[in-house]
Amino acid sequence: MYVSINDIKTLFLFGEIMKRLAITVLILVYFFSASAQKVGLVFSGGGAKGLAHIGVLKALEENNIPIDYIVGTSMGGIVGGMYASGYSPAEIEKIALSTDFQDWVSGSFKNNYRYFFNKKPENPSFLTAKLQVDTGFNFKLRSNLINDVPLNFALLELFGQATVNAGDDFDKLLVPFRCIVADVLSQEMIPVSKGNLTEAIRGTFAVPLVYRPVKVDDKYVFDGGLYNNFPVDVLKKDFQPDYIIGSNVSSKIFNDYPKENDEKLMNRFLVYMFLSKSDSTAIGKNGSYIQPNLAGFSTTNFTPVAELIKRGYDATIADMDRIKNSVSRRISADDLFQKREQFKGRKSELEFDDIVATGVNSKQRKYVETVINSSITQNPTIAQLKPGYYKLVADDNFETVYPRIKRETKTDGYDFELQVQRQKNFKLDFGGAISTRPISNAYVGLQYNYLRINSYTFSANFYSGGFYESAQGMTRMDVPGRLPFYLEAEFTYNHWNYFNKSQIFIENVDPTFIEQSDRRSVLKLGMPLSNNGKLELQTGFISFEDKYSPNKRFQFGDILDQNSYHGFMSSLTFSKNLLNRRMYASSGSSFLVGVNIYNGKEDYSPGNILRDEESFSPIKARRESRNWFKAKLSREQYPINGKRYSFGYLTEVVISNKPAFSTFKSTLLSAPAFYPLQDSKSLYLEKFRANTYGALGVKNVFKMTKNLDARAEFYIFQPMEEFELNRLQSVGYGNLFSKSYLAATAGLVFHTLAGPVSLSFNHYDDDQKRFGVMFHAGFLIYNKRSFE
Repeated sequence: MYVSINDIKTLFLFGEIMKRLAITVLILVYFFSASAQKVGLVFSGGGAKGLAHIGVLKALEENNIPIDYIVGTSMGGIVGGMYASGYSPAEIEKIALSTDFQDWVSGSFKNNYRYFFNKKPENPSFLTAKLQVDTGFNFKLRSNLINDVPLNFALLELFGQATVNAGDDFDKLLVPFRCIVADVLSQEMIPVSKGNLTEAIRGTFAVPLVYRPVKVDDKYVFDGGLYNNFPVDVLKKDFQPDYIIGSNVSSKIFNDYPKENDEKLMNRFLVYMFLSKSDSTAIGKNGSYIQPNLAGFSTTNFTPVAELIKRGYDATIADMDRIKNSVSRRISADDLFQKREQFKGRKSELEFDDIVATGVNSKQRKYVETVINSSITQNPTIAQLKPGYYKLVADDNFETVYPRIKRETKTDGYDFELQVQRQKNFKLDFGGAISTRPISNAYVGLQYNYLRINSYTFSANFYSGGFYESAQGMTRMDVPGRLPFYLEAEFTYNHWNYFNKSQIFIENVDPTFIEQSDRRSVLKLGMPLSNNGKLELQTGFISFEDKYSPNKRFQFGDILDQNSYHGFMSSLTFSKNLLNRRMYASSGSSFLVGVNIYNGKEDYSPGNILRDEESFSPIKARRESRNWFKAKLSREQYPINGKRYSFGYLTEVVISNKPAFSTFKSTLLSAPAFYPLQDSKSLYLEKFRANTYGALGVKNVFKMTKNLDARAEFYIFQPMEEFELNRLQSVGYGNLFSKSYLAATAGLVFHTLAGPVSLSFNHYDDDQKRFGVMFHAGFLIYNKRSFE
């Protein structure tokens, strides 16, 4: 057989073509198989440690690694859910680093939403028992350690729009997503794939006893980590990815047994106890297992956000070469940006067709809806509903107010639903204080709430102690609306006994023989001015009676001088309070400005203590009209509030034309007084009283630990005219601004759930108390006096 040169060339050329075709086919096969390569991401639970997952996302996006599916549990569910909802790693990191995030996880919320208008007067209680009187005296114990009010609404803000954009289908999110929750009753793990994304995220984070459970698909669910803390099996079953990247931040083994002895340790044990083990081998060979080095980090400490994110980032970068070698497909930053914008733009901003309240009767529902509707327009957005939500949670009538998005299938619209649980309608408060000075007392408060179209509160409180006794009754009606207001009737009786003086830690104390009692029966009308301020008008009858020795002598058989005042008082006051604590604040501010008008008569009856004095000139019993006004401005603020140090100041100005009473001492006892230190109200301080004065103080708070502060405070009191004693009883006035007086304190304060525990060294420029060391535990808070 003859083969020509041309034939050989043709065969050779054909071979080259086939070779190149084979190479091309292989390239195309490789290309299409690579382009079809799907990557699944699994995030474990682990409490605060789950913030490291943010670093994992950052590292993957920086290296253009695609993420096609996400499954997460607990904190991994929150981070994964945010990414699936269209948030970039940079946006998630910014949210986690914000003060808002710290408020959500700690249960606190911004001062702008505290609604001082709803607050009842401060009292020294530290223990509350709640009872339902219409179904039997059943005590209610708090079922969660952390207040979930700010978290619930924050999740609605974060995930509400994504729920609508995806049409309640988690496969239609930016990244198909599964959220793991646990049905405790059936003891089943539930991978949530549809419905309300906000509730699914809230459910996966509901650590038992730490957060309240929520309903998902009509089942009460808890943290998904109970039964599946590393849900690789769900990812494989639902999505069947080609490559799995698993990030695990949970460990069931302590290398060192923890030595802490506080409530943080309790929370840590709870989280540890409730999370199941994470199986690192579940990923298999075709995947990457990332375990950030989180030794020394706590599951309950959400403070070191930046460091936790860095640990997740570093661990992912360390494994990046292997991930890149295994996943050849890439997605550019521009493509991701476009993909996110398209998802976010699927639907216009979420607006609600209606507001629905559940869990209450028709009249109570009317109250709830009126409160919400008072601050919104038709078809409100989530942002517009936020003020009304916080107004409700500030109301004593409600135990829980859970916000949710409810889809109406008939209209394809959405309603804003509030699942409301009524507060137990009868409340008992217990409190008081103990001290090295004889001012210890016990406190009991009672409150009954009755809710219909309006809210009604009936309360009473009682103080009992050797120095101070008091009884107060109050009835209040709150009327909701665009201009809400309350009407309140109050009766207060106070009794102060200064006959006792401490024998412990007190120096340079002159005897004080004073006994005071006062009564006030007033009506009040209050309305809000801004979220944190209220305007209050009150009018009513007041009286006070003072019994005292006109000098520093008193013995058995002596008759004290008596002085009393009976009359009417009217006042108009604007006040707000954003301080972070009832006593020993370290942040926030308070403000009060008001005018009081008094119109009444003074009665004086002399005793016999001065009758043996050579210069005694008797003042006869008398009755005189005494009318005056008092204007007061007070402001406390902490402009510097750092992690270790806070600086605050107090300014107070009082202007009054109060006339002199019958004697020097009766004039002082009824005069405006400045109370700078924690024990000032339990002392009779002559040098810190004046009709018109100005005062300035500075507060230095050194934060030794979370609950332990060292404080140093200094105050200057400047009377316009100082009271002077003329002869034995008459009152005179000194020169204008002739003298000023100093008060100071330094000590330690330990903040507990039962109130502050304080040891301090106090000083006053006053003869009654120059220097003293004082210890007290509990709140030194009293009912208002009749002339305050």
